[in-house]
Amino acid sequence: MKILLNKIMYEKNLSVRQVAIVTGISKSAINRIANEEVSPTAEQLERIAKGLKIHISDLIESPYK
Repeated sequence: MKILLNKIMYEKNLSVRQVAIVTGISKSAINRIANEEVSPTAEQLERIAKGLKIHISDLIESPYK
């Protein structure tokens, strides 16, 4: 399972700081998720999806969507 946060941030022209503000998640955590250094928790996925006004499934690349 791949998290597509970096791609979505690029497409929406958003910085790590902007995503951190709208999600309430720290900049360092957003950066680590975007760079695939860590896997986000279910709560973080929900907060990111809500903050970016997208579906959680948009954040995940999987053949089992």
